[in-house]
Amino acid sequence: MEEKLTKEEVLHVAELARIKLTDKEIEKFQIELKQLLNEVEKINDVKGYDDDILIAPWDNSTEPRKDIPGEMLEPKEVLKNVPHHSGNFIEVPVVISEGA
Repeated sequence: MEEKLTKEEVLHVAELARIKLTDKEIEKFQIELKQLLNEVEKINDVKGYDDDILIAPWDNSTEPRKDIPGEMLEPKEVLKNVPHHSGNFIEVPVVISEGA
């Protein structure tokens, strides 16, 4: 098994990542990227796993409930239980600030 990637392979990855590499970095990543790929390749050596299990460990037999429209509530009825409102609009606290 090869111990490092070719210069062209590293440059291809760098192009996909939209980064520029120096010659020293290319040499470094030829080895480090190959080591990473070797570790990922070990997944193929795992014995006894089933492709079906990789999708989900449960039977996905649930079905969402039907959306059945009900009676409309009058705005006055809804606003009786609201702590703060402006006209027919319910005021809620800010959850996400602009500075975040």
